[in-house]
Amino acid sequence: MKRAVVCVILLLMPGRPVAPLHAHRQVPAFRLAENARVRAALEWLSHNLSWVNDTQARLTEIPAPPFQEEARAAAVSELLIETGLAAHTDKAGNVIGELRGANENEIVLLSAHVDTVFPAGTNVKIHREGNRMTAPGISDNGTGIAALVAIARALQSAHVKPERTILFAGNVGEEGEGNLRGMRELVDTYRSKLKAVIVLDGSGTDHVTTKALASRRLEATITGPGGHSWSDFGMPNPINALIRGALRFINTKLPAGPRTTFNIGQIEGGTSVNSVPYEAKIKVDIRSENEEELGRLESALREAIAAGVRDEMQPPRDRSKGNLEWKVELLGSRPGGELPANSPLLAALRAADEITGNQSRVERSSTDANIPLSLGIDAISIGAGGMGGGAHSLQEWYDATDREVGLKRALLTVLGISGDAEEKAR
Repeated sequence: MKRAVVCVILLLMPGRPVAPLHAHRQVPAFRLAENARVRAALEWLSHNLSWVNDTQARLTEIPAPPFQEEARAAAVSELLIETGLAAHTDKAGNVIGELRGANENEIVLLSAHVDTVFPAGTNVKIHREGNRMTAPGISDNGTGIAALVAIARALQSAHVKPERTILFAGNVGEEGEGNLRGMRELVDTYRSKLKAVIVLDGSGTDHVTTKALASRRLEATITGPGGHSWSDFGMPNPINALIRGALRFINTKLPAGPRTTFNIGQIEGGTSVNSVPYEAKIKVDIRSENEEELGRLESALREAIAAGVRDEMQPPRDRSKGNLEWKVELLGSRPGGELPANSPLLAALRAADEITGNQSRVERSSTDANIPLSLGIDAISIGAGGMGGGAHSLQEWYDATDREVGLKRALLTVLGISGDAEEKAR
């Protein structure tokens, strides 16, 4: 009875079509789950959880610092090719495997970023204890890329033929100053055919990101002549000026709403304790639910840095020993956007939740989904199952308990929006 009621609700649910009605019709959720080939794909996931865990560990131990993702991307490519997919690497460094659908003019993209926030030289060796694995990047995004490959292998093993073509992408440039360059390239390349994007990012099944959190990343730099701490005392000091400006900036008042945040994440400068530095820098991350607030905070940072330089140049500074110069540069900008509540993609996710007995809340976050959402393309970001914590720290961990739910949820969501050619033919 419960299944019948849910099917009726899904069929009557209003939706914004993602393609002309004659071209594609979403497959009812429970009919899809009862398809023999889809059941076989789900069973493959159940029977191969150890393989998924081992694949996650193997990929995590391949370093993938920002802008140095090639080795890990190559490993993902090998796994996709072993699965039987045609795979290639695009000019941005994204690895893309294709499961050709009956309709090759419409594409569903399943992606997981291969890069981490950790710099080159970070020890990424896995420590395993039961279901728990510890290592930098093990959850974000070792979980996502392992799930990406596992879902591709499950569909291929079960000989599932989708209605829409599915692309499996291990994309670069999500973390740090990557500025979502990998997803930007994917969307630019496939935009005319792209009907939905599903991003696998991290662990968990308790949320679905449907709202893109806008952000900007900036770098403030102050330069001067530099000198000796004793003989050149009185010379304007870039670090002093930067501290003065940073103090002004962190006292900037934020609105009670929309939610807005800032973070000074990096400070650089100086060559020795007894030298007046010739350069100092800070990197700042600002985020807001409102684009106007981002602009206000960026202006506040520029004004604060300018004021810090002015204050540092006041007497008793010896102006004959040189002046300070400053600049604030935009390192990256992530646009905002929002998935309509009546989106067929969200309906597919909710149906997958129902089938797997999962409950999830809608949330706002900054992910690869920002790019398609900002362009009006249906997109969500979800966790790939299990539990994780300590993201972006050396103590990051992942527990594979209940990861099966996340894998099946993601697979059913993909097929819910891509459709099944066998079902359509009936």
